[in-house]
Amino acid sequence: MVFLIAGSEPLGSAGMQADIKAITACGGYAACAVTSIVDEDTRRVKRIFHLPVDLIVSQAESFLGDIATGCIKTGVLPNEEIIRGVATVLRKYRHVPLIVDPVIVNSVGEKLVADNAIEAYKQELFPLATLITPNRREAEVLLGRPIRNVRADIKELGRWGCSVIIKSMEYGQMLSDFLYNAATDEVLEFAKPRIDTHNVNGTGDSFSSAIATYLAARYPLNEAVKAGEEFISRAISLGAEYEFGHGFGPVHPCFMEDKVAHQRIYNETN
Repeated sequence: MVFLIAGSEPLGSAGMQADIKAITACGGYAACAVTSIVDEDTRRVKRIFHLPVDLIVSQAESFLGDIATGCIKTGVLPNEEIIRGVATVLRKYRHVPLIVDPVIVNSVGEKLVADNAIEAYKQELFPLATLITPNRREAEVLLGRPIRNVRADIKELGRWGCSVIIKSMEYGQMLSDFLYNAATDEVLEFAKPRIDTHNVNGTGDSFSSAIATYLAARYPLNEAVKAGEEFISRAISLGAEYEFGHGFGPVHPCFMEDKVAHQRIYNETN
């Protein structure tokens, strides 16, 4: 069971739609409190409607106060008020693993939220998180400077007591994700060949939701991240040639059932 606090978008390729598909493909059950509704096509975002903070908080409290969950994951939290409201709920459930995917910067490095929202992430959510999952550009915003030494800088991002993944560091034809495990003080690198595709919309959402599913199945953090890496790499490879609209497409339209992951979860929990 994974409980999401995330936004909705109509393409089915990012946000809560991508989260739910990834969680289901990895053998989990997904539930969600909706934070915002996005109107977009594959080329541009047209409109965004943020739900009232009291409604977002009430959705989360309705679920978490009634039904147990193995992991919580936050996606789009578009402003300071919503971040602080969500944090008031999550403080009651500190025993549950929490993944915070800080959606604060787009693919070209433009900020998606105001500075006070970024500060609210730092003050309110990161100290509660088991793992935060910024991409390279988001990590640099959180650091307040460019990444100079990823193995040192990632530990700086763990100063709130959380483990950290920095996604998509570029090294020629290779991409690397780096994990800092705060419990063991180790840094792990997950290197993979770059895949030539424009179908990358929702990869971050899907990746973090896969990790959340494995944490909910009681995988140790390093193993949960490794399984998530395997899942998202397969999904991107499968969807590399898929045609979807006229802009950026999803990682894969169907998220092929992950039988290997299902077997791992079965072995872990039985």
